Amino acid sequence: MIFYLLPILIGYTGGRLVGGERGGIIGSITTIGMITSTKIPMLLGGMVSGVLGGWIIKNFDILVKDKIKNGFEMLVNNFSIAIIGIFLTIISFFIIGPFIEWTSSSIGCLLKTIIHYNLLPFIAIIIEPAKIFFLNNTINHGIFSPLGLQDILENKNSIFFLIESNPGPGLGVLLACFFFGKGDYYKSAGGAAIIEFLGGVHEVYFPYVLMNPKFLLSLILGSMTNIFILIFFQGGLIGAVSPGSILSILAMTKKNFYYINIFSIFSSFFVSFLSAIILLKLIDHKNKKFVESSEKIIDDNLLNYKNDKSDYFFKDINTIVVACDAGMGSSAIGASILREKIRKKNLIDISIHNVSIHCIPKNADIVITHKNLTSRAKQHAPNAKHISLVSFLDNMFYDALVNKLIKNKNFYNKIYTTKKNDFNKKNKSEKLFQLSQKNIILNQFANNKEEAIKIVGKHLVEQGYVKNDYIDAMLEREKITSTWLGEHIALPHGTIEAKDNILKTGIIFCQFPNGVRFGDNIDDIAYLVIGIAAKNNEHVMVVSKITNALDNPDIITKLSKTKNIKEVLLHFNV
Repeated sequence: MIFYLLPILIGYTGGRLVGGERGGIIGSITTIGMITSTKIPMLLGGMVSGVLGGWIIKNFDILVKDKIKNGFEMLVNNFSIAIIGIFLTIISFFIIGPFIEWTSSSIGCLLKTIIHYNLLPFIAIIIEPAKIFFLNNTINHGIFSPLGLQDILENKNSIFFLIESNPGPGLGVLLACFFFGKGDYYKSAGGAAIIEFLGGVHEVYFPYVLMNPKFLLSLILGSMTNIFILIFFQGGLIGAVSPGSILSILAMTKKNFYYINIFSIFSSFFVSFLSAIILLKLIDHKNKKFVESSEKIIDDNLLNYKNDKSDYFFKDINTIVVACDAGMGSSAIGASILREKIRKKNLIDISIHNVSIHCIPKNADIVITHKNLTSRAKQHAPNAKHISLVSFLDNMFYDALVNKLIKNKNFYNKIYTTKKNDFNKKNKSEKLFQLSQKNIILNQFANNKEEAIKIVGKHLVEQGYVKNDYIDAMLEREKITSTWLGEHIALPHGTIEAKDNILKTGIIFCQFPNGVRFGDNIDDIAYLVIGIAAKNNEHVMVVSKITNALDNPDIITKLSKTKNIKEVLLHFNV
């Protein structure tokens, strides 16, 4: 796995991020050349070859675009991958692979010399500042992991696996902020400390350091302490850890080395914690220079859109993306917080997703990133509206954002509300839409979300709410971004372009007792799938009642297993 699988996966990922699926294939082929030319793990080589292969095939596709005659597309696509792949494999075998092996050996010799003269702790002066600028994954997997894999062949364990991944210094800064920092901003440091130490998401402490750069000194001192103790007692790990959680570290600790590694981590935490407390005394507790109100953060982002007033900025928002470097750590936390706040306010038309900056979907209306990553996000999503934040754990920021969305929704629904009131005056005894027994379908089964959507869509068609083409629009909408709402609920619906296929407003409440995976994560299982077809926003009142009824997890669990349609109607009280 270390010599073949991981480098190929890295090469594929790098190529795909640059040149799409074809780039991923070329990146994998190029990586093979490096693997066969050297005797060391080519993790760094995979990073280089993947990006190079993706870049070359991307530019080739641009060069031949609109120049291929009809019917020859498949021929050109297949042969271009084969020919370019062979060419790059030869280059990587004779040039790139040996060069990276020489570079890696040189760095290894340099580090051995540094270790011989007891200077390795000073490398923390470079590592810690680089980490907080989101280079932690590059440092860990691009530099220390290959060096550690070489070192492990000669020694029982390697110190290189526990330099970047040590959670001690970050934990010290976070707990110092939580216990001794003044201001609302520091209240989130306690939760961040748990996520960082147990979850291994080091990115959560980066904003605290970027806000108060003096904390860099605490990180450096803590990291130097860790490295010194590991060298003195010959500690280390038997493999790379990712994420940098204490649990992962213990899993990769060799027998009889637990005390050494735990002592090094605790010592680095203690030094970082004490130095951070001292630095907090020197920092302006009011944080006027660093901490802005959450409303001001959002308003400042609007200045980038000179023709957009606040109300217009938040108009027609359907998809909000929270993005970070890897798309799995800090962005997942931020998306989870925002998704919960969106759900509680019944803004069911807005979907929240967390992704890597390189994978921001084209349909994203708002992209939320850390302020140091916003410029990169704009390159990948130039048409989206971008909001920068300071911390992914800033609850006040998300509250302010949700308030803006609610305010905007109310502003643009004034005309609709007026029309609805006029309609009700003429039809006092009628409702816009009445949920009845025929709209509730229980005990359904599907192997995947596509099958579930087809089942829901079939009932929408059979009950005369939509045309048959609306089912395809629902599937297309799901490809763009998942309609997973959270709390075991999904709300599939068609694309905007499919409005003409809606005959009248209708909702189908479908129960899947065995569950259907709808979200991106393995645990995103939907037991209740509610298909929606709406004309002129007429579904708003009914959907609002449905989400209000499903606000209680116990009710969701009950309705996921019930066999009584009347019990469903009783809870909705429609």
